Amino acid sequence: MKRHIVLLFLVLMLTGCGQQDPGELALTEPDSEVTTSPRSASLIGQQAYEEICAGCHEEGLDGAPRTGVLDDWDGRSWLWETVLFEHARSGYKDMPAKGGDAALDDLTVTKAAEYMMTLTYPDMPQG
Repeated sequence: MKRHIVLLFLVLMLTGCGQQDPGELALTEPDSEVTTSPRSASLIGQQAYEEICAGCHEEGLDGAPRTGVLDDWDGRSWLWETVLFEHARSGYKDMPAKGGDAALDDLTVTKAAEYMMTLTYPDMPQG
């Protein structure tokens, strides 16, 4: 139930910020505008997770909660999804901002965090 509330909160935040529908987010680079499909955005999240995040989150390095290990994620705030996305973008404890890759844009980092959540909570409804 709490996850549904947080997902609703995130959708409302995106809507309130004048963003496009979350299923049709556009990824942009400084000199070009490229629109991606929901499938492309998912692949971007998977690729970023595998290249940047998995190195620590697969093994739990430096205290990182392990992907897919529910016990590692217990005790988080009821706003943990929102907090997770913020920590992924800004850093937290031993985790550097954007997993140490300052060149990543915030949307890619968020998509990587969303992908990690789908691996950890595969039964969670996907928005």
